[in-house]
Amino acid sequence: MEVKFSVPGVPRPQGSKRHVGGGRMIEQVKGLGDWRARVSLAAEQAAGEAPLIDGPVHLQARFFFERPKSHYGSGRNAGVLKAGAPCYPKSPPDLSKLVRAVEDAMTGIVYVDDARIVDLSGTCKLYRSPPGAEITVNDLTPAAPAPA
Repeated sequence: MEVKFSVPGVPRPQGSKRHVGGGRMIEQVKGLGDWRARVSLAAEQAAGEAPLIDGPVHLQARFFFERPKSHYGSGRNAGVLKAGAPCYPKSPPDLSKLVRAVEDAMTGIVYVDDARIVDLSGTCKLYRSPPGAEITVNDLTPAAPAPA
């Protein structure tokens, strides 16, 4: 089984939590709750009525970010990418924290638990407009042999 979907918006990392007293912890990243809700909704729509995956899972998440204005020329070169502009986003957020937010948002919707994820190949951060994410989940459970 494969579940594939896109999520619009600026990807948010699931970072550290902060203790606010009374045994309560809150996420420090603004917008994380909204991002996870969008991922969950898109995953639910893509998975439809399919049963939760309970076997090994391959997750590919491609996160897209807008290029900063400093990557482009000015004046008559406005909109032209500078020769020295980097190909990949090398600034925060961390890829692993972006993946963590997506993994948790799909638990109980696409797969039983994010511990089922055994392969993250193809997961990356890229420049593209508009920002968002493309997510693909593949069930790696071997197919049962056909009856003889």
